[in-house]
Amino acid sequence: MHSYYGNITKCESIPVEFPLQYQPGQPGIESLMIPRPVSENPQHLGTGKLQNKVAIITGGDSGIGRAVAYLFAKEGADIAIVYLNEHSDAMETMERIQQLGRRCLTFAGDIGIESFCRQVVQQTLSEFGRIDTLINNAGELHVLLNFEQLSAEQLERTFRTNVFSYVYFAKAVVPYMKAGSTIINTSSIAAFEGFPGFVDYSASKGAVSAFTRALAVSLIYKGIRVNAVAPGTVWTPLTASSYPPEVYQTYGSITLVKRTAQPVEIAPAYLYLASSDSTYVVGQTIHVNGGAYFGQ
Repeated sequence: MHSYYGNITKCESIPVEFPLQYQPGQPGIESLMIPRPVSENPQHLGTGKLQNKVAIITGGDSGIGRAVAYLFAKEGADIAIVYLNEHSDAMETMERIQQLGRRCLTFAGDIGIESFCRQVVQQTLSEFGRIDTLINNAGELHVLLNFEQLSAEQLERTFRTNVFSYVYFAKAVVPYMKAGSTIINTSSIAAFEGFPGFVDYSASKGAVSAFTRALAVSLIYKGIRVNAVAPGTVWTPLTASSYPPEVYQTYGSITLVKRTAQPVEIAPAYLYLASSDSTYVVGQTIHVNGGAYFGQ
């Protein structure tokens, strides 16, 4: 069987089915997942594309955020990772970033509270002296098959994490960004397909896509580029802690490549948008979804 990964791994070794497993709550814990997500490409040595830059990554403790943090560190960036309460995952990520020779800050708290977002930005500036890239990545998803049971509390909670925090962090960081800085938001295939099992999540990701376009127009005059990445199915703690087993056990099988993605496969899109390789890319969304063809 041919390789989809090139020099990362062979297709035969990429899991297409996942065993039944238990997560104690949301957000999920990556260290409990079976198998563990693939967060790093050992063949990628870095070429200094982000040398001495500073990035804030929400949800940077695990999943896509962790993979982005590792890749950015290999390219020379110092990292501030923001998470809710997954302390063991955050410590593992920080230790790896330090092993890669870069500095790392960790911040635990609720990104749905604007004052916390401002605190993260101010402390990052105090420690690192600059902020070049903001990765709005943290997300919250609750599966609810009956739309009529969607509560006002869940709707607000989902939007606070998935939308409000993106606005809060952008507001806090933009005054300190210079021309050439970047903001990258994590949208989702759900924004474009719409999934009935999580209407509020789909709606929130649609808002992220619209926010990305509007913010890009608002900030390009300052030389700040805003774009988004819309992943498809990815094996992350959000998946393991949100979906029922009958969904995640064959997760990604409906895509054209017949499997789910690993975080390491999503991270390069963020590097592209954060680096000078994409200086003419503004207000766009990169779809990394394995050729998903939902609804067919």
